[in-house]
Amino acid sequence: MARIVVVSQSEDSRSKLVRLLASSGLQVFRSCSSGSELRRALSESEDCVVVMIGFTPDCKPDELMWDYKDSIQILLIAKQAVLENIESPDIFRLAMPASGQAVVGAVEMLSQLHRMRLPRRTGESKDIVDRAKAVLMKQKGLTEPEAHRAMQQYAMNHGMKMAEFAAQILAATKTTEE
Repeated sequence: MARIVVVSQSEDSRSKLVRLLASSGLQVFRSCSSGSELRRALSESEDCVVVMIGFTPDCKPDELMWDYKDSIQILLIAKQAVLENIESPDIFRLAMPASGQAVVGAVEMLSQLHRMRLPRRTGESKDIVDRAKAVLMKQKGLTEPEAHRAMQQYAMNHGMKMAEFAAQILAATKTTEE
């Protein structure tokens, strides 16, 4: 299941949305009040559905989609006038006021779309990625999500599969150990 991150400057809006999602069986991974807080949460996970109520001055939805396009889905809940200014076709929009049922349905749909988009690693490639993460965690003092995100970003930036990059890490480690 995709991790759900709720973002709103309003504490009241965040807590109402978290309660709504929880009452529908959806677990919220993080609740954020600013763009910087959201970006920290996104650095910890690759599988996020971001639910934004309006947006914060330091985090515009179009910029967020540009930066994290391959690793998130965004649901923006805002006034119609705000929604009309969004450029990215990849941002799902709900006009305020939105019913609780519409919000839950949209989050469930985006979670499923996100799950379908994520590559599934099995067998040998999963083992290679896991071993490479362990190397980075040990050598660089990273947590597992940090190591995963670092590998993911490097692989994406260099147009390679994560398992390929993981194999390079393991080969380099083996060379330095010999």
